[in-house]
Amino acid sequence: MNINPETDLDLEKLFLPAWAQGVSDANRYAKYTGNEGAPRGERGDGDRRGGPRPPRRDAGPGARQDRPGGPRREGGFGRPARDERGGPPRDDRRGPPERREAPLPLPPISAALIPDERGVQSMARQVKMTGRAFPLFDIAFLILQKPERYSIRLTVEKNAAGQPAQPMFLCALDDTVWLSEEEAVAHVLQKHFPTFYRAERTATEPPKGVYTFVGQCDLSGVVLGPPNHHDYQNQLRKLHTERFSRMPFDVYKSRVKIVRDEAVVKQWVEEQSWKTEYVALNVPEPLTLPNREEVEKHFRVTHKDTIIKAVESQIVSGVACRSLRGGLSRVVMQLLADQRRFPMQIATALSQSFAHSGLHFFKVNKTVTHVAVARPSYLDLDTTPVSEGVRRIVDFINAHPKCNRRKLIEALVPTPAPINSAVAEGEASRTELNAAEPTTEQAAMVGDLHWLVHQGHVIEFANGLLETAKKPAPKPLKPEAKPVAVAPTVVKVTAPVEAPVEAPVAAAVAPVSQSAEEILSHPTMETAAPSPASEVI
Repeated sequence: MNINPETDLDLEKLFLPAWAQGVSDANRYAKYTGNEGAPRGERGDGDRRGGPRPPRRDAGPGARQDRPGGPRREGGFGRPARDERGGPPRDDRRGPPERREAPLPLPPISAALIPDERGVQSMARQVKMTGRAFPLFDIAFLILQKPERYSIRLTVEKNAAGQPAQPMFLCALDDTVWLSEEEAVAHVLQKHFPTFYRAERTATEPPKGVYTFVGQCDLSGVVLGPPNHHDYQNQLRKLHTERFSRMPFDVYKSRVKIVRDEAVVKQWVEEQSWKTEYVALNVPEPLTLPNREEVEKHFRVTHKDTIIKAVESQIVSGVACRSLRGGLSRVVMQLLADQRRFPMQIATALSQSFAHSGLHFFKVNKTVTHVAVARPSYLDLDTTPVSEGVRRIVDFINAHPKCNRRKLIEALVPTPAPINSAVAEGEASRTELNAAEPTTEQAAMVGDLHWLVHQGHVIEFANGLLETAKKPAPKPLKPEAKPVAVAPTVVKVTAPVEAPVEAPVAAAVAPVSQSAEEILSHPTMETAAPSPASEVI
């Protein structure tokens, strides 16, 4: 059972105003004294900076005297003088423009927000029980408020050859994600070192000679030893590699200071009087390693392939995303910034989860998407037989826009007043009566309202307002198709012509000067009337 207050979202409380969600324990007005609104000279609480106001000095011979009628010099008290045209002062210091560093490119890693499944199921149960309609994108913004309410899926992008453009590595010990194997190895040796190795200190011979000063890192406070010591350069480069690798070595070297304090020198001598060795754990045979370099080599050979693996996709909780470093941190920050502007991605994930739970969606005024237990369904009282209580509820909501459940019940079935309200000692007040169990009529009306809400005939929004489902607009009739005029079909009938065998060849050819009447009277010509199209032509 989920009892985490961050993931088990209470929609009834989260949609209330901030002042009604809870009372803060901190006193936000502790620094105010109560006379902030008084004139400046009458506050008596000091100057603007909060301290006691110093006494005013008497005007001496060298003090500035205000001249009532004289011109005031421009540019006094460090203010530059204005130009001759009365405009703002001109700055003659024309230096190079300020250079802004270009943001680092994001690694080819895609990120997607996933709302917490237990929190989504809790919200779906509340929507079903209350029957209220909640704005989908407002729920998305509520989830984005705290990292406990979501997770992020990180996925590598592949190039044209199907290979990952940027490898991603997973540490199996704590499910942290890294962009390089070196970072993952350094993380394991820093956070989980006692799991694989044990440090042992043994006494050794202290360094010979007399040392009066040592080098000390100004950033970390680590004592490196005298600069003329044989191991000084090794310690300097080792510390730079482990802690300050992003800083150039020459710049880091300049931050090392020479300390002549005897206590610091003695501290270094005592540290050098001990030798630290590392015993490997979880290995079949005992093994002792002399330094951290050998420890890292042993870890890479023995444990790296088991602990650190390359992955293509990994889901990281919102809380764990805070510990991401480098490029992965920038990817997550960019994703959260985009979703806080417009949470389309998480709203899509919520809609899929709510739809799987049997909830429905609709838009109010064709703009704001709401999730509810049912879609709006118009109830026609003229054609649908309903009880008198249902009819009264629908009529009251239509006659009183923006009413709520309380106004509806108090108007239709008000709570009976006490018999003797003037009042005997110990008698229950009106508030106590309202908090008591509802009457039979009120319970019947609540049941009718519950049925109307779950059928979609009445919509109860997250702020408690009631509204009936509107009558759908009639669908426009489709225009009838106009008949297409079809030209009459002309059938050509050709009579067979049999030429006499005895006719001469010259008779088969019509003379050129043949008249139109003779041509039309020929039996092979068309006898049908011409079509309209042909008349136009």
